[in-house]
Amino acid sequence: MLDVYHFGDVSRISPEAPVPVFLELGREHFVPGGAANVAAGIAATGVEVSFCTMIGDDSNGEIFLKLMKENHVNIELVQKSYKRKTVTKLRYIGPGNQQILRVDDEDVADVSMDDLKLIGKRLEEDFENEKYDVLVLSDYKKGFLSEQTTKYLIELARRYNIPALVDVKDTAYTKYGGATVLKPNRKELGLLTGKKVGSIEGVVTAARFLCKQAPCKYVLATLGAEGMLLADQNGIICHIESAASEVFDVTGAGDTSIAYLAAEMADGKTVEDAMLVANYAAGIQVSKLGTSIVYPYEVYDAMRKAGMQYQTEVSSEDGEGKFESITRRKEHGEKIVFTNGCFDILHIGHIEYLREAKKLGDILVIGLNSDDSVKRLKGADRPVNCLRDREEMLSALGFVDYVIPFEEDTPLRLIEEIIPDVLVKGGDYHVENIVGAEVVRRNGGTVKVIPYVPGHSTSATIEKIQKGKDICR
Repeated sequence: MLDVYHFGDVSRISPEAPVPVFLELGREHFVPGGAANVAAGIAATGVEVSFCTMIGDDSNGEIFLKLMKENHVNIELVQKSYKRKTVTKLRYIGPGNQQILRVDDEDVADVSMDDLKLIGKRLEEDFENEKYDVLVLSDYKKGFLSEQTTKYLIELARRYNIPALVDVKDTAYTKYGGATVLKPNRKELGLLTGKKVGSIEGVVTAARFLCKQAPCKYVLATLGAEGMLLADQNGIICHIESAASEVFDVTGAGDTSIAYLAAEMADGKTVEDAMLVANYAAGIQVSKLGTSIVYPYEVYDAMRKAGMQYQTEVSSEDGEGKFESITRRKEHGEKIVFTNGCFDILHIGHIEYLREAKKLGDILVIGLNSDDSVKRLKGADRPVNCLRDREEMLSALGFVDYVIPFEEDTPLRLIEEIIPDVLVKGGDYHVENIVGAEVVRRNGGTVKVIPYVPGHSTSATIEKIQKGKDICR
């Protein structure tokens, strides 16, 4: 499916009916949704992924295919049909990123095996040639994964000894018989089994029932704030708490968890180890707005902060993964704001400045001077806090999206790499004197200056401490 976001403003109620009047701001954002979001999420981990579905032979279908290519997903198994329309969910987003309305345009009639003769032949050839390591069925009940198609695909995976992971929606659990892992959320598990799942004991009972009756090898139940629970016919295998620090939007959390589960299992991990990584990935997803991609470096950072180790190799230290993430989000219409600094001793002046900077766009990126860079700029006794500590503190701020260290005296290289939509500096700078201003303006961006909060600076704080003064005065 295609997820579309229209951003606008709401400042009054309609005189015709008690409904808000939505004023479009001309910002439109397209992202792959549903099963396509799962495929894009897997591709973001660096795992090769082929996507198999049927879309409409329409304009939204063309946008969809373009998005999948941009997300590095193989679309050779995507079939167009003039009989169907591309499933599209249009969301109207108002102030504060509040969703005002969702409009669904879809065709949910079952796709028959006769409709899939060409795809089926190609799939069997690919399985025969050992092209795939894992099969993921992301069932949104939009017609493609009919009972006939689902059973055929699971049997194909079993024939070639490939794990089949299913994100379930249908209440007819026999449809998924023979799968390796069924991944319902708590509500879906209750509907699937007819069991009460309000307690962990109830979840385990329902999971055991589903393993036996479907049948399947494992049930991985996602339980929101209570994390994830893995069980088989014999009972609970493991239960882990949610890794989410805050929940902003649950859209796409299930997609993200099964994407990372599949990517980790394709890399040879056990279901238990893959589940742990998937839990952290889902925790990051719910802190974002709408359908979006979670990247490995984000999972790496979250697990490192929690004292866990993420085995998959990621580009975190040099920021390459972050550059790729920022570029993709910009391509999808999100407005990138960039600022930079040493941020040695974080104080209220920094907080207010960064909060105001974030209001200028969707994504706030901070270029952070390395320790050596700070020494060259501020003197041999600086920084007070090392790079790792400064990076951790900035990353902990909810309105900061990316922190990228740089070794040079200026952030020009980062600005040339990112090409932000808005370049921000704090203080009393003249725009023409801001490093990177020419680059940003030349590429259609804007440059802003935000005044600092008077009386607050790292140097003044250090001086007060050295003189034994009350820093609150």
